[in-house]
Amino acid sequence: MKNFSIAIFERNEEFLNTLRDYFEKVNGFKVCATAVTGDAALAALQSVKPDVAIIDTALKGIDGIKLLDHIKTLCPNCVSFMMSEFDNDRIVNSAINHGAIYYFIKPVTPQVIGERVSDILNERVSDYKVSTEMRDRRKTFSLDEKISNIFTTIGIPPHIKGFVYMREGIKMAIENPPIINKVTKELYPKIAEIYETTSSKVERAIRHAIEVAWNKGRTDDISSIFGARVYIGKEKPTNSEFIALVADKLLLETYN
Repeated sequence: MKNFSIAIFERNEEFLNTLRDYFEKVNGFKVCATAVTGDAALAALQSVKPDVAIIDTALKGIDGIKLLDHIKTLCPNCVSFMMSEFDNDRIVNSAINHGAIYYFIKPVTPQVIGERVSDILNERVSDYKVSTEMRDRRKTFSLDEKISNIFTTIGIPPHIKGFVYMREGIKMAIENPPIINKVTKELYPKIAEIYETTSSKVERAIRHAIEVAWNKGRTDDISSIFGARVYIGKEKPTNSEFIALVADKLLLETYN
């Protein structure tokens, strides 16, 4: 993995120092800026253009959400991650809509943050290697981003476990379509192995994520994503049906 420059903007100085110390010891990262306020963060962004920014929502002065807008202008290629104590759909969706690729709920360890940042960066690097020419013609989103955008649009918040479990399952179904017929014997166990949990917890978390989306009643958003009213009212798909639905949509987009 190439060396990525990373900026950390966190109002709690002790946690900021912990994050800085962690990333300075991790291969592939170089901390290029830190700040405990939004104003100091904006000043730093005038002189450095980080590859990655980790941002606290509750920065003093310019808050984290507003800072995302400045980042899009000053360093549009920066990949932004948001952190907050608030488990609130409105704040989560606002962060994603303003450009954050991922939302961490505090308390969160530096190790968890580092693993998720590395996963997403590695996905982007792989996409670049596979399709450099296409990226020169138009902006291409990674598969993680495409799936995340679908989830966010239909109301699945990125901080719940089902979000990442289901995203992993969809990627598996795209790479190996027959696995969708073996969700209990193969798909759940493989996801559980990746995230060091159990198959039953994976199944429940994915089911909960789907229930969250359907309970919000966003049928118009669901219809706009899939191009038809695939489910009406309170009727919702099973885990395997939903995973297959998203995987099929992305496969069709790839080959059309």
